[in-house]
Amino acid sequence: MTNKLVTLIGGGGFLGRYVARELMRTGARVRVAQRDPRQAYFLRTQGGLGQTQFVAADIARPDTVARAVEGADAVVNLVGVMGGNMQRIHVDGARTVAEAARGAGVEALAHVSAIGADSNGAAAYARSKGQGEDAVRQAFPNATILRPSIVFGREDQFVNRFAGMVSAPIVPILRAGVKFQPVFAGDVGQAIVAAILDGETHGGRTYELGGPDVLSMGELIRWIAATLGRKPNFVELPDFAGALLARLPGSPISWDQWLMLQQDNVAAAGAPGLAALGVTPAPLATVAPEYLIRFRKAGRFGRRAQTLAA
Repeated sequence: MTNKLVTLIGGGGFLGRYVARELMRTGARVRVAQRDPRQAYFLRTQGGLGQTQFVAADIARPDTVARAVEGADAVVNLVGVMGGNMQRIHVDGARTVAEAARGAGVEALAHVSAIGADSNGAAAYARSKGQGEDAVRQAFPNATILRPSIVFGREDQFVNRFAGMVSAPIVPILRAGVKFQPVFAGDVGQAIVAAILDGETHGGRTYELGGPDVLSMGELIRWIAATLGRKPNFVELPDFAGALLARLPGSPISWDQWLMLQQDNVAAAGAPGLAALGVTPAPLATVAPEYLIRFRKAGRFGRRAQTLAA
């Protein structure tokens, strides 16, 4: 990838920073396309002088996307939302990126979707992700589609969210039995780079990316609490209570998120995944404790004291 130009649509977001770092390690030049490029300026220090570019682009405005991918050797679409106008972002926006990449003669396109994407799904998120995949395939048949499970990392809004909850004396758990296969953001970044690095092998294929651990919601939250030295009382809510909560105004969970929790978020049996892309996944327990330490009562000092006492 040395001196190749890769455009990251939404490259200043949570996952984008990991993709950008992996690309820079290969010697590629990275063009970060973001509605407000200033939000991605922190990436300047990740690479060498002149290795990063920043351009304003809005996935809902085809003219800006076309400018962002002009001259690029590869494009990665990382844009996704949870709520709001998902049709505009996941479907129309994905189509816009794929059409722009095709029009610019881009060699490789990686599109980040999600496990559970289904054009006929009950949840709007799953449905829009599935329809987005269809739109990408129509516009750029050789695109590589990557479907990660729940992605964890220092900046994530999933593991960190629960870590902030377990300090309460009582912690309710919705859908305690639903299963996840958390995957490290750094591993997803490696997978994306591997996909565009070898478009002949990976182009036109779909990969489901999950980590080495499959955990239920209840197991995950209890593991987070134990890691932080917290001992709240856990209350597993029945489904009728969860459904009622998701219907209430101002609820911490939307109805669409509730619908998504009705099925496991794990890679399909036999589906190609990280191994097919040459990536060895990192377990949650080897990565998350380091960044979750800020949720401990005494931070790093608390962990040290616990270790010495043991």
